[in-house]
Amino acid sequence: YFSLSITLLLKYNKGFYNLVVKQYKTLKEFYPYYLTEHSDKTTKLFHFIGTALSIFFIIRLVITLEPINFVFALLSGYGFAWVSHFFVEKNKPATFTYPFYSLLSDYMMFWEILKGKHKIF
Repeated sequence: YFSLSITLLLKYNKGFYNLVVKQYKTLKEFYPYYLTEHSDKTTKLFHFIGTALSIFFIIRLVITLEPINFVFALLSGYGFAWVSHFFVEKNKPATFTYPFYSLLSDYMMFWEILKGKHKIF
């Protein structure tokens, strides 16, 4: 399995904007970029809440086998995250460009918040 993600960046240099292509071949390469897109504590808090709710609904899905819990997991996880990107961080969610790496990174950041690596208050 091989995954390739690409970032298009505008870099300002001597009065001009240059289009720079950044490719992420691994999650390890992508994760630092992901964290720069989540620099505000409120954004991290919203992601934490959304991810916690998504975990709750996934567990509930496994226990009850009610498919609506999968819908709730998606809505809570992406809903909280996207609101924070659009209204707090004012950037485009990484999910739109890097869906797989972004999903994994959401859970990585969630566990890092639990361990105290990132502040949300």
